[in-house]
Amino acid sequence: MKPALYLIPVTLSDVPLSQVLPAANIDVVRGIRHFIVENVRSARRFIKKCDRDIDIDGLTFYELNRHTDPNDIASYLAPLENGEPMGIISEAGCPAIADPGADVVAIAQRRGLHVVPLVGPSSILMGLMASGFNGQSFAFLGYLPIEASARVRKFKDMEQRIMRDDQTQIFIETPYRNNVLLADLKRHLPGNLRLCVASDITGEKEHIVTRTIRQWAADKTDFGKVPTIFLLYK
Repeated sequence: MKPALYLIPVTLSDVPLSQVLPAANIDVVRGIRHFIVENVRSARRFIKKCDRDIDIDGLTFYELNRHTDPNDIASYLAPLENGEPMGIISEAGCPAIADPGADVVAIAQRRGLHVVPLVGPSSILMGLMASGFNGQSFAFLGYLPIEASARVRKFKDMEQRIMRDDQTQIFIETPYRNNVLLADLKRHLPGNLRLCVASDITGEKEHIVTRTIRQWAADKTDFGKVPTIFLLYK
């Protein structure tokens, strides 16, 4: 297999791999022995789902997350520099998109190493596709502030970007705080702005709905503990 850094998407929900990942991705996984991963346990579980015959104990894993010493990251690419293919696996969706894998991809690009992104699900793009919002100008903001006054300021900033730049605003929250965020959006944003709530994307309970803030005010859906992405537009 060509020596390269392969960006290997994983599922967003507990569904068969064949529903969201091309068979060619599985072939790539079979040909790699060195993986940079966000979490070793979940990466091992994903690889085993790809092919039960893969010798997990014969693989090498390099953990890359918020606990990783930045000085260690560059050394992770040693196998690739020695001519062996490597893979990056994140916790959900596509590596390097709102994901620490971006740090090692940046190093690979600076060193002139080959980087290959594989096809797979991205909650950011899939939520945007289904929202009906502007798909030509959009911004992913990650997690919003938790502190009340800072959060309200961020709401106002998003509202200004929407009206001034005609730009869709995309953001997420820790699942157990989804309902709190939704309540805050209802409380502090104009009723005519449109909000898309995309929950359990690709899963059995997928729920993607766009309504005005005013319409959401009467909605009692419980989004707690379910991976959800929020999109805001005029």
